[in-house]
Amino acid sequence: MVKLASARESRIYGPRLSRNRAEYTNAGLYVFATIVLLTGFAAEFSWEPKSGLVLLLIASALIMVVNAHDLLAHLAGFDYRFPLMEFDVQLALVEFAVPVVQILGSLLLFLGILFLFIQKEKGFGFFKLEKHALNMLIAGPVLWVLGSIHNLCQIYERADGHVQILQQSVQLPFLMGSLLLMVGAIINCREQARKMQHGLDLLGSTWVWLGIGASILFFVGGITNVVKVFKMQQLNVLRLEKLRGGAQERLVQEREGHVPLIIEEQQRIKKPAAPVAAGETEPAIVGSQTPYKDVLVRN
Repeated sequence: MVKLASARESRIYGPRLSRNRAEYTNAGLYVFATIVLLTGFAAEFSWEPKSGLVLLLIASALIMVVNAHDLLAHLAGFDYRFPLMEFDVQLALVEFAVPVVQILGSLLLFLGILFLFIQKEKGFGFFKLEKHALNMLIAGPVLWVLGSIHNLCQIYERADGHVQILQQSVQLPFLMGSLLLMVGAIINCREQARKMQHGLDLLGSTWVWLGIGASILFFVGGITNVVKVFKMQQLNVLRLEKLRGGAQERLVQEREGHVPLIIEEQQRIKKPAAPVAAGETEPAIVGSQTPYKDVLVRN
């Protein structure tokens, strides 16, 4: 799982009030998803382990929704104009690719758990699903690890140190949790290869314990993300500076008809000259011989 703090000047996908509300809702929804995920893993030790699978399915679906919101928010920042990605490497490889990878990882984890749930409900007539389920339980966390590592590659231009600390506090627990879940799935697959078990017995205690540890790390990252969202929404000083020359800046210039920065500054300084009265001659100004300070004073 990943939560991106966009390196853009702002996440433009609606009015500020509704956008802030959506950010808070999204952050809170992820914290709720981690609690459900933790409860699902813990329920595997109960008398009704099937209920744990249901909770894991719900948590995976919620995580997909959270990442889908992040993806749409980033795409809305440049008006869903995909050709602009060629001018912005970070937009393509981080802000677009990472949520997509995380959604795919959540989907694979969801399908792997769903296959085990179907086999539990229908009996042991779907043995082919077992191998696919175990492989998906590995592939999902692998994609999470890949997305979390890629998310660490965000680039900032003179971003506030407090914001960067909060960002790392969110990214590192997600990376460590995804890594724990991946290791647990790999160990579980190797353990089950030496046994003749079916159904929920395919989920060994090692996978469950490491899953509990991963869920705790996800919960810590989710709480930190709530703090980060609050700080970035409430304090304008704590913000990530936009990357100049990227897709969002090009889009803004296209919308507002902006000209390059130097020319725009010259146009802002230069004012229209006063009309020349009849019989008077306009004083000659030679730019190369007039000091820059005098030009500003005269204008």
